[in-house]
Amino acid sequence: MATAKNKNKNNVNNNVKNNVIIKLDDVWKVYKMGEVEVPALRCMSLEVKRGEFVSIMGPSGSGKSTAMNMVGALDIPTKGKIFLEGKDITLLSESDLAQIRGKKIGFIFQQFNLLNTLTALENVMLPMTFQNVPESERRRKARKLLELVELGERLNHKPAELSGGQQQRVAIARALANDPEVILADEPTGNLDSKTGVNVLSFLKKLNKEEKKTIVMVTHDEVLAKQAQRVEYLRDGRIISNNPC
Repeated sequence: MATAKNKNKNNVNNNVKNNVIIKLDDVWKVYKMGEVEVPALRCMSLEVKRGEFVSIMGPSGSGKSTAMNMVGALDIPTKGKIFLEGKDITLLSESDLAQIRGKKIGFIFQQFNLLNTLTALENVMLPMTFQNVPESERRRKARKLLELVELGERLNHKPAELSGGQQQRVAIARALANDPEVILADEPTGNLDSKTGVNVLSFLKKLNKEEKKTIVMVTHDEVLAKQAQRVEYLRDGRIISNNPC
């Protein structure tokens, strides 16, 4: 009979062999509200291969944000396993999870989450500070990333001096600061007008195609979701296509 250690080793080897960068295996997330248990995710299984662009789509309350927290190592499941590059991150301490988030994952949020007191350049430099990157290198790379998202003329502008689309592009540049393997986008066009939203989505597709970034996008918008290479539908905390519950 295989031991738990051998099973985990086999999972790692299979994930690497199949080029799977993210794997959720029978993941549950249950919140306790007084005497009541509320399952936000139910036996959720998902594989994302390196270089894929995957959408997780579902209505409000379907568990999309909880699923993103699991994939992004922002939270750990009540039960089940989550693998990132073959490593079971559910076994890691909070400090180790923080290191993984800083190095391996870039986040793009609907609300931008830029610091209003910092310039665009300083906002992009910030994640590199936590990875002990020297200031000169932080500044050089942040400038290059802002030029990449066509904001080279807005380096010293603060968020209040930028349009919504420009703020989201700063957020994209910030997400790329530590050259992450995976970019997680949570309703990335939710606060933008339709034209600007199209431009932001086009840039994400460009990152996927040209920079080979793995992108997982969470959205309730079917038109937006179908721009990805693959769409997984989430309902009542379950992925519809493969959920045995």
